[in-house]
Formats: sequence, C-alpha cells, structure tokens
Amino acid sequence: MTLAGLSAAYLRARPLAAALNVVLLALGVATVTVLLLASRQIESRMLRDAEGIDLVVGAKGSPMQLVLSAVFHVDVPAGNIPLEEAKKLAAHRAVKKAIPLALGDSFRGFRIVGTTHDYAAHYGARLAAGRLWEAPMQAVLGAEVARATGVAPGARILGAHGIGAQDTEHLHDESPYVVVGVLEPTGTVLDRLVLTAVESVWEVHGTGGEPEDYQEITALLVRYATPLAAATLPREVNANPALQAASPAYESARLFRMIGAGVEVLRAFGVVLILAAGLSVFIALTQALEERRYDLAIMRMLGAGRGRLFALLVLEGFLLAAGGVVLGLALGHAATEALGMLLQARQQGRLTGLLWLPEELWIVAGALAVGLAAALAPALRAMRTEVAHALAEG
Repeated sequence: MTLAGLSAAYLRARPLAAALNVVLLALGVATVTVLLLASRQIESRMLRDAEGIDLVVGAKGSPMQLVLSAVFHVDVPAGNIPLEEAKKLAAHRAVKKAIPLALGDSFRGFRIVGTTHDYAAHYGARLAAGRLWEAPMQAVLGAEVARATGVAPGARILGAHGIGAQDTEHLHDESPYVVVGVLEPTGTVLDRLVLTAVESVWEVHGTGGEPEDYQEITALLVRYATPLAAATLPREVNANPALQAASPAYESARLFRMIGAGVEVLRAFGVVLILAAGLSVFIALTQALEERRYDLAIMRMLGAGRGRLFALLVLEGFLLAAGGVVLGLALGHAATEALGMLLQARQQGRLTGLLWLPEELWIVAGALAVGLAAALAPALRAMRTEVAHALAEG
C-alpha cells in the first residue's frame, strides 16, 4: 500500500475524529473567506459608485448621511436645498460639472431619481432597450430594476411615497411614469435606480408649476474644475446656511474605518477557529500515535525507515488540512452567494460567491501550514519510535 493510501486508511479508521477536525478547520476557512469576498466586493462597489464625484452638496445634517443617500442610495436624505442656490453653485468657477438629484419616491423598493442625462453618462450607461427620457414623467430603468420587476419599455409604473417603500398604500396613482428605456448593467448603483427628469419629481409632488424660487432638489454631485477647489469650495459651501458639503472619499474612508473594527474581530474569530483546528489535529494525531505504536514498530521491522514514519504522520495532517481547506472554501463561497441573493432581494446590491481572489491562496497556505505544523510533533515522535520497546509493550 502506498503512503497516501495508508494515511487515508488510518483516517477512515477514526471517521468521527477526522470529520470533526475537518469541519472545525473548514468553519475557520469559511469565515475568513466570506469576510474577504464580501469586504472586497463592497469596497470595490463603493469606489466605483463614488468615482468622479469630488463633492456632494445637500441640506445641513450628517455628512455621512448625505453621501450615503446621494451617492450610494442606501440612506434617506436629511432634506432638500433650494434650486436657486444649487444653480449658483453649479455656475461657480471652481465647479467643472454639477449633477442635480431629486429624491423622495420609489418603485417596488427601488429608488426613483430625478436627474439629468449627465448622471447616466457619468457611469457610462448604455441602453439595452428604448431610449433616455426626453420629457417629464418618462422613466428609464436600471438593469437590476428591470430584471427584478419584469417591466419593459412602454409600461406605466407608479411611484410610492418614501424611499425604499414596498407597500402599495401610498402610490401616486394620479402621476404614472411611462417607461421609455432600460439600461445595460453597469456594475454601479445605477443598476438599482429608476431615472427620470427632475421636473417629474416636482410634478408628482405638486410643485411643478411653482416659480423657480420655490423649487428644490435633494443634492448636487460636484466635480472640481481644479485641484485647488478641494481646499476652498467645501468651506465656501458650508458657510451657506442652506447648504452642506461632504466629500465621498473622506466619508467612505471613515465608514470603512467604522466597520473595519467589526470585520477585524470576525476575521480574528476565523483565525482562532483555524488555530483551534490545528490544535485538534495535533491532539488527534498524538492520540493516534499512542494507539499505533505497535503498528509502527512492525513497519520498522518490515523495513520502513524513520523518514517513512515521519512522512506518514505528516501526510495525515496534510490530508486533514486539505479536506478542511476544500470544504471551507466551498462553504465560504456558497455563503457569500447566499448573502448576495439576500442583499439582492432587499435591493441592496449584489455580492457573488463565484469570484475568486488571489488573496485566497494565502488562506489556503495558512490553513495547510497549520495542519502540517500540528502534525510535526507527532511525526517526530513516530520517527523516534523504538522498535524493541514498542513490541515489548504489545
């Protein structure tokens, strides 16, 4: 019998202990894998969503709330800002481009955003069907909205009052939107939005006929004209009692720091599980060695060298670790896929377990190293087994 076959046979002789070691290691590997996949995808998605947006201007309140609501569309805005003030800011010499956003309603949980064609162009959106809106009360659906709702160009849809509202009790029955287009997937927040003209939002809420002095929008996405604007424009905006400026880059970094502590705690928990699995492998192999001393002595008598005995125990540790790694990676990717489906059902973006990252090789290497290290001491003891003493003990 080969060395690998003999090691596998010994493991099959103690199935419960082997299974427990594999499962414990797999849980640690799966925990670290889920955290790696989820954090990397969320960070990447947030960076894509915020790319090219230097400043967000909105109502006074929490800067992070402003960024979360206007850039990532995962929070409610603090309020609106006067259209007149927004136009003055858009014409500022330090502003290269300013994209207005008017929020307040949703369609089946997906946010309706009143804006201009510049917003779609900012994310490089392309049409999968139909065209962009050309008049108020025309709407274009993001790819995820169209997929989840089954709505196609030509259909009429009703907005519900409130952002993310799922019920049908507060529908704007008197103001339907006509869907005129569907966008191709962009991999950005645009996929989860319903886009329309700013005037549509005003019309739905009964302010379409008001003078400009009374009109409002929710936020303005600003791109600087020069690098110097970063030092002057936010201060100037915040001096205005009606406006507040927030930097997506700064607030995103602050958010990552806030959730980073929790991620590190969970990651440490995964590492502890892996180390505990290594300790369990060490105990299991040590116990197996004591039970196998007579067998090992017989192998020595039949010509097996010390190195072969050493390799036998090391290979057992490797097989246990390899089983835990394979099962752990499978569990980690499956759990990430399940989490992604849950988030998608709640219109919170999409995570996939089908993504493989180079950093996972470090997880594999670390888990295998733990298994081999756990087998090292028992393997050295097996190599030093005294034939006569072991045979005398029977």
